[in-house]
Parts: sequence; C-alpha cells; structure tokens
Amino acid sequence: MKQIIQSFRSGKMEIAEVPMPQCLPGGVVVKVIASLISAGTEKMLVDFSRKSLVGKAQERPDLVRQVLRKAKQEGYIATMKKVFNKLDTPIPLGYSAAGIVVEVGNEVTDLTAGDRVAIAGAGYANHAEYDFVPRNLVNKIPDGVSFEDAAFTTVAAIGLQGIRKAAPTLGERVGVLGLGLIGQLTVMMLKGNGCKVIGFDPDPEKVKLAAASGIDVACATDIENAAHDFSGGFGLDSVIITAATTTNKPLITAGEIVKPKGTVVMVGMMPIEIPRDIYYKKELDFRMATSYGPGRYDPTYEEMGCDYPFSHVRWTEGRNMQAVLEMVASGIVRTGHLKTHRFAIADAERAYEMIETGSEKYTAVLLTYPGNTPDAVIPPRSEIRLKPAVKKEGALRVGFVGCGNFAQAVLIPAFLKHKAIQAVAIASKSGFSAYSAGKKFGVETVYPDMASMLEKESLDAVVISTRHDLHAAQTVAALEKKIAVFVEKPLALSAEELERVKRAQQQSGAMLQVGFNRRFSPLVERIRAELSAKTPLLIDYAVNAGVIPNEVWIHDRAVGGGRIIGEVCHFIDLCAAFTGSTVTEVFARSVAPKGSGYRPDDNLSILLTMASGDTAVITYHAMGGAALPKERITLTAGNRSFVVENFKSLHRYGDRHTVSESTSQEKGFNEEVAAFVAGAKNGTMPIAIESLFNTTMATFAIEESLAKGVAVKVLG
Repeated sequence: MKQIIQSFRSGKMEIAEVPMPQCLPGGVVVKVIASLISAGTEKMLVDFSRKSLVGKAQERPDLVRQVLRKAKQEGYIATMKKVFNKLDTPIPLGYSAAGIVVEVGNEVTDLTAGDRVAIAGAGYANHAEYDFVPRNLVNKIPDGVSFEDAAFTTVAAIGLQGIRKAAPTLGERVGVLGLGLIGQLTVMMLKGNGCKVIGFDPDPEKVKLAAASGIDVACATDIENAAHDFSGGFGLDSVIITAATTTNKPLITAGEIVKPKGTVVMVGMMPIEIPRDIYYKKELDFRMATSYGPGRYDPTYEEMGCDYPFSHVRWTEGRNMQAVLEMVASGIVRTGHLKTHRFAIADAERAYEMIETGSEKYTAVLLTYPGNTPDAVIPPRSEIRLKPAVKKEGALRVGFVGCGNFAQAVLIPAFLKHKAIQAVAIASKSGFSAYSAGKKFGVETVYPDMASMLEKESLDAVVISTRHDLHAAQTVAALEKKIAVFVEKPLALSAEELERVKRAQQQSGAMLQVGFNRRFSPLVERIRAELSAKTPLLIDYAVNAGVIPNEVWIHDRAVGGGRIIGEVCHFIDLCAAFTGSTVTEVFARSVAPKGSGYRPDDNLSILLTMASGDTAVITYHAMGGAALPKERITLTAGNRSFVVENFKSLHRYGDRHTVSESTSQEKGFNEEVAAFVAGAKNGTMPIAIESLFNTTMATFAIEESLAKGVAVKVLG
C-alpha cells in the first residue's frame, strides 16, 4: 500500500510502498477514502525536519536538556547514538481522515466491516491507503455526510476543544485570531453556539473566506479598534488564538482586545510568552487547549481503549469528534467553500510543494485514494521486497521481529556489526515501521507479521524485540521451526507462558538466548576472570531506576509485566552470572508511602539466596536523585571488593585502591550479540538454559513475596 513518510533528519518526503498494518485486538483497519492535510501543523513539522541539527536544538531547547540529562547517566556516545537513531527514523504524516472499516479487532464490539468512519491520531490516521486505528479514535459517519467532509473531523475537533476551553455562552462576543483552516471551522462552530464572532488575519483572502463561514466582522488590520466597536467598548468576552506564528504577537493582541477578567485560549502554535503587564492588570484567564480534547496524549485512552466516564468527562476527544460530525450533518459546519485543492495520493509531493512554496492560495488540501473505492477488494497482506535476495555463503540468516526505538538504536546495529550476519528480513505490526527500518538497515524484505516471515524465509535465527506480552508466543513459534532465538527480556510474563517456552525449547533443541546484556559487559568479564569459584560472594546492587509515568504500558501487567518482570530480571541475571549459580529463594519489601504516588514495585529491596550459598541484595528505587548514577554494583569476595559504576568505571579495593576506567558506558550489547552468533553457529548456549528459566521464575517469586510479605522459594 502507499503511505506518505518523511525523514526527520532531512525533511525529504517519500510516497513509500509499505506492508499493510496488522489489525490488533483494540482497533480496526480502515480503507482510507480521503484525508486532510493540516497545512499549518504539517508545514511546521516539515520545516522543523529540514532544519540543521543546530537549528533543531535552537527551536527545541527542552529536548536538548533531556539529551544532556541522559548523557550524564549513560554517557555521551551512547546518548548521541540514540539521538541520531531518532533523527534517522522517518515519521508518518497525517492525522485526520475518513474511510471504510475493513477489519475489526476481537475486542471491538460496536463496529463492523463496512462501517463508514472518521479517524484521528498522529501515527494512526495517516496519509496511507490503509490505517490501523484504536477504537477510541474512530467515529461513525452520519448518513448524508461525505467522506471528504468527514475527513475534516479531527482538525475541526481541535477548534472545538478551543471553544470548550473558552466556554462561551449564548450571545457572547468572541474573537478568533488566525483565520486559517482551524480558524474558519472555529468561526462556524461559535456561530452555531449562538455567539457573535469577530476575526482577524493579516491575509485579506482569509478575511473574505471568513464571510462565507458566517463571521460577523473580520478584518486584516486594526483589530483593536474593530474589537472595541464590536464589543461596545467593553472588550471581548473571550479570544481564541488559532494562528501559527514564531512570535507572541497574537498573545499581546488577545490581551488588548479581551475584557477585564476575560479568557484567552491558545489553540495555535507560537511561543508562549505572556505579556505580564497586560494579563496581570486585567486579571485575564489564559488557557491551553490540548489538541482535540481530553484523552489526547494519554495512552490508556488512545491505545488501550479505556474511555473516561461520561458523567466525569463529558467531552473526550472521541466525543468531540462525534459532535463535529453531527454539526457537519446539521449544516452548522460547512466545508464546501474551504476545499481548494485535491491531490491523489500518488501526487502528494506536489501538494506539499505547493504548501511549502505558497505557489497557490490554499485553505483545505485533501488527498484522495483512487484505488480505494467503496467496493474495491482488499489486497492480501504481503511482504515488500526492498532489494534482491543474495545468498551470503556461511552467513547466519537473521530475521528481526519488532523495530521500536531500542531495536533500531541498539539491538539491530549491534547485530549488523558482525560480518557473519545476513539481515534477511524485518517483520512488524506496523507496515510503516517495518519499511523504514528495512530501508535504514538494508534488509532484503519487510513483512507485515512474523508468521509470514517464518513461512516464507529460510532463517537460521530470529531476533525478537516486540512488546513484552508477545515474547513468549513469538519465541515458541520460532523454536518450533528449530530456529535459534534471541529474545529481549523478559522471556515470559507468567509461569504458564514460561512452561510453553520450556517445552518448545526441549522438543526442538534450538538455541535460546534472552537479552541479558549486562553479564557480557567487559567490566563484568574482568571481575569474573579474577574471582575464585571457592570464594563466598556478597553482592549489593543499587538501581536508581527513576519514575515511569503510570500511563506507560510497562505497568500494565498483561502487556508489560510490570517493573519487576520487565526490568529487575536484568539485575537478577547479573547476580546469577557473578555467582555462577541460580536463585533458590527471594524475600522482597517495598516502600510506597500513602499519598506519595509511588507504586508497590517502584521502590523495593530484594534479598536473593543463591544455590551456591552466596547472597545478593538488589535495591531498586524510583525516588532517587536524578543525578545519581543509574546502577552501582558492589561485590565483596573474601578480602577484596569490586565496585562498578554505571558500567563506565571499575574500582578494585584490596590492600590498595585501583581504578580501571572505561572510556564510555559498556553494557555488553555488542558482546552479547557476538556470543549469540557464535552459539548459533556451534550449537552452544551462551547463558545456561536453566539460568534463563530460573531468572524468570525468580521475578514471579519476587511478586509473590511482595504480596505475601514472606520469603518465597523459586521453583523449577
């Protein structure tokens, strides 16, 4: 299928041929009939992408601060690799479209194939022939509303949320600064609400267009005097700013024309530099409108399908979209006079060139999809070949499953460093991400799912880096085909899943390795080489894990497994590597003060008893200072001690103190991949299979210990 993507580094646009997205349980796949280019937002994104690295940094100093904080903890080289990976990852364009449902996820009960729908969301309602969209971002189109008109829904909902923040009542005088597409839609909805509306835009053509939108007064100059007369000298009740600009001039103007104790709402994009003198003396109420309503940027609402209770949140983004569609159906919102251009998806580059250069006057620019007629047959999902297949003698033929940030920044590059590797294929639930990663890393073929990749490719190994809830099933699928598996942690989220993995591995005999990279760190290897097998060990492992917001998927027990299964497994494995043993018993306590906002698995101490008789204490906390190194390991063996700080330095303490410095953080990613490649070739296990299963069982035992407050034996 065709999809518009853009390079975040260079701004170059491409109409790519990518695999169709998968239909996941909580959403639907939609055959797109029309999509709307949000010219202001998308042009600013294009312009930002085309800036130099310095220009990007100057425009987003907040991101620069994040990078610097990350660099202090993880090292500048590792951090910059992640930054450049982000820049090299293309982005999909579009967020407002309409089409026909063609597939329905098994958790969606109120939509069926054939339904006409409006869809929303950056990364979901893309400019593409087919989109997967979560349920809460989908609304049925009323009878009599065309696909083109419905494609305006998301953009109009942005204006509607601005109106809701202003909360005007019948007969109030409201100003709209910026009469572009969102401004025009805002005018119509305000008029439908019984308001008197005055608007301003420096472009006379947009002022004329506002007359067709039903505005009472519109001007291209001298808005201050016009607003004074329009309000009878009292000032406007509220002002909604829908302009996009690089200065705060609209904020100044809004403050001047609104009444004392009035309301100014920000919908557009501009620097938020509020002129204190004006706003203070008038005691103005400044409000931000978050895109198209409550639920926006909340993964639990948008991705997990958790709707907000109607009685508590009357207008979510989904209900705002529904209201817009009803206003289109009733004639309050009219789009005919706004539609200035249509381009077929294959000609989309011309549309963006026109918007960028301003070669023609435009308001609403629509993309059409000529092949997607209502009765068109859905094409089967198929792979996309990016380059001819070449047989590389003696190479390990590898397929990658999942291509998120970690996979693209760390894991896949680590594999491709090895000459013994041939990157054959990539599979992902998102056809776009599979395509962009495939192009970036030079693979031969990209697939819409793992099953088709395993069926059609002759692979020696697969590398799995999907969400945690998929790991066990995908590992089993590969093992059953006797393919070596490298799977990122965790291996499984339950004892039942782990048992299935065990059976599959035992029956196939295929190699299995979990991404426990820390045991392969050069600093760790140095310590292990110096330890005597007979010397008892005490391990104190402190982890400054930091806060993970509650809405992040890692906390969802069914999806991410939680912090213990999802991350603490790393530290258990390293303790097992140091002791050369397995965990026999765990005891865990957590600190979660009432009212603190911390979760039970945010701050905890874990005592591990090893089969060797050694012990380890893992102190894992979210409430530490951000400047504290993330990981500090103190290992005491006889009359010697070793301290590893963040895998950047190694201190030895005996009769004297010596320091072995690492030039950059070395967490063992390259080394673990080298071990996997060697193991896959010679049939050996870099990590004993019993240790892999024991580490996973230990995480389950820790959760049980926390729940019961007692020590728990580790079974299996």
